[in-house]
Amino acid sequence: MGMHVAGRIEDYALIGDMQTAALVNRDGSADWLCLPRFDSHAIFAGLLGTDEHGFWRLGPAYPADTAPPYADRRRYRGDSLVLESEWDTPRGTVRIIDFMPPRDGAPQLIRIVEGVSGRVPMRSELRMRFSYGWVVPWVHKVDGRTVAVAGPDSVWHDTTADTYGKNLTTYSDFTISPGERIAFTISWQPSHKEQPALPEPEASLEATEDFWREWVEHCTYHGPYRDAVVRSLITLKALTYAPTGGIVAAPTTSLPEEVGGVRNWDYRFTWLRDAAITLSSLLRTGYREEAQAWREWLLRAVAGDPENLQIMYGIAGERELGEAELPWLPGYEGSQPVRVGNGAAGQLQLDVYGEVTEALHLAHMTGLARNDYASVLQLKLISYLEGHWNEPDEGIWEVRGPRRHFVHSKVMVWVAVDRTVKLIESGDVDGPLERWRELRDDVHRDVCEKGYDKERNTFTQSYGSKELDASLLLIPQMGFLPPDDKRVIGTIEAIQRELGTEDGFVMRYPTSSGDDNLDGLPGDEGAFLACSFWLADDLAMIGRVDEARKLFERLLALRNDLGLLAEEWDPRLQRQVGNFPQAFSHVPLIDTALRLTASGAYGG
Repeated sequence: MGMHVAGRIEDYALIGDMQTAALVNRDGSADWLCLPRFDSHAIFAGLLGTDEHGFWRLGPAYPADTAPPYADRRRYRGDSLVLESEWDTPRGTVRIIDFMPPRDGAPQLIRIVEGVSGRVPMRSELRMRFSYGWVVPWVHKVDGRTVAVAGPDSVWHDTTADTYGKNLTTYSDFTISPGERIAFTISWQPSHKEQPALPEPEASLEATEDFWREWVEHCTYHGPYRDAVVRSLITLKALTYAPTGGIVAAPTTSLPEEVGGVRNWDYRFTWLRDAAITLSSLLRTGYREEAQAWREWLLRAVAGDPENLQIMYGIAGERELGEAELPWLPGYEGSQPVRVGNGAAGQLQLDVYGEVTEALHLAHMTGLARNDYASVLQLKLISYLEGHWNEPDEGIWEVRGPRRHFVHSKVMVWVAVDRTVKLIESGDVDGPLERWRELRDDVHRDVCEKGYDKERNTFTQSYGSKELDASLLLIPQMGFLPPDDKRVIGTIEAIQRELGTEDGFVMRYPTSSGDDNLDGLPGDEGAFLACSFWLADDLAMIGRVDEARKLFERLLALRNDLGLLAEEWDPRLQRQVGNFPQAFSHVPLIDTALRLTASGAYGG
């Protein structure tokens, strides 16, 4: 048994079927996979622990006392979510094709080994551990197929290669010759059901490639950064839970914001904010079906209690997302605790009313078929805000400290009211137009008086504070003030100065300055990628287009070799940190590319 350990976050590739996703390390090991849904228990949790917690490595055989070799090359096949990895070994070259077919039936992970040259000795090591590495399943043979059962779950393993069991692991040792292809598959099934149909790897591969090719053909963006934009769109599509239209923030939990620290959260849920901005990116690049599905998801999730809008829900609209810790998992590079579920679901974050309203507004503006309940919902949200907009809240970053009057939250309240006023003005719904125009003015005035520091010519994180906050970069993007307003320019420059890292990236807020530990958590975090894209956006808006382009291209250079981004970049370690891949990083990448292209930054 070799010494396989979890890779750096950027060593992982994403594959998925729009219901769950797997992360495959550069050494050929699938170290993370939850079945059957994004938020189900993991059967491979090696990412957050060791080999003991489940993994499936497929690749060239290697000596027992060494680490498995990393692939020499890997790429996605064209614009798809089909991964190809190639190893050049002393005995020859081998290719592995990994994918998850968009499914009707049982979720499947399919891995096809293909000989390129020479005769290469190969090994498959499949160690399934259910319940996030806690439970060793009962593994046995049924009709020549290997099945692992634990409680309600069963996973079926199929291959034409010979397999044997040892050390609670299923092995296969074989040699691959040029042009030969051998497939390995696992399929999930409720354990009380009949066995799932035998997989058809080659037919599934063709169907999966067709699916992605057809999907990408709908993309309306053809600007200079098309590869980066399309890869980001495919990633966002992969984070969509197809049966309901819900969109997860990321397919992982507890990848640390600070390696070795405690800032480890579960992102396998639908944040209204992340989902709303994801939706706006999809709409702007021609993807209306996803927008329609998400709007339906939203109406179901919020139904029955729009007054108590949660900031996040489960992927099918569940409200209870209780947070727990998994003490048996040592965490990614020792970053404990590992958390599942998310206690932030109970927070008050007034900004989500704005994000949701903006998404509904955009859907309406881009001509998505009218939905009367969506309009009713919008009016209900504003009625709620009318009575609550001037209360303190927890704000966009879910700080676990005391509530405050966050400027970004109030700006987004203004957005919610503004977009609804426009909806009423368009004649599509009836509402108290005069009253809400007044409300819009009141909120605007309040922010400009209490959230702005005249001495330093900058907006601040919250009323009366001196701190800055990167979410203030959204002020011009949301139309709260025009980009050429001196207060906007002052804010952008202050953020560059006080929250900027040496590389020109941006922190969300100062973490532990002074006695006023804002977020109630020890430790620091990396530069927040979304905020850095927002800065590039703002620079383009205020005419500093060259600077914007340079920053954007520096950000693109942080993507891994497959074009994927986590939540943050650690400038000290020069590594990606946080959950991966992260919708909240890929969305602003798309938005900034669209803005730079529109601003004519590219001579055409």
